[in-house]
Amino acid sequence: MFRLVLLLTGGLLAVGLSGCGGDRDELTIRYDDGAGTTSDWTLTCNPPGGSHPDPEAACQALEKNGSTALPPVPKDKACTMIFGGPQTATITGTWHGDKVDSSLSRTNGCEIARWKALAGLLPEQ
Repeated sequence: MFRLVLLLTGGLLAVGLSGCGGDRDELTIRYDDGAGTTSDWTLTCNPPGGSHPDPEAACQALEKNGSTALPPVPKDKACTMIFGGPQTATITGTWHGDKVDSSLSRTNGCEIARWKALAGLLPEQ
């Protein structure tokens, strides 16, 4: 991916291309359905690709909610004690140039909300 850079200085317009190779999204997702089946997927965005079953939907979910759903729930946040299921997932790699090391589950209301925010990246159940 390349970024178009426009600079206007003293009435002159300078146009250049800057590479964004360091910002490439490369993630590994490990999904455990809680019943003994584990799936490992790779995902790249910009352009969407990898072994993920639906890379376009996964990248869209990350763009829409990744900045709020990937970080862990703050320890002091009150969460409803609702169990949403035994599913777990880990997401590691790089997204928007930042390191990602995220663990998700469905063990309470806050974790269920994170999971739902990443629908498309993670299975809905």
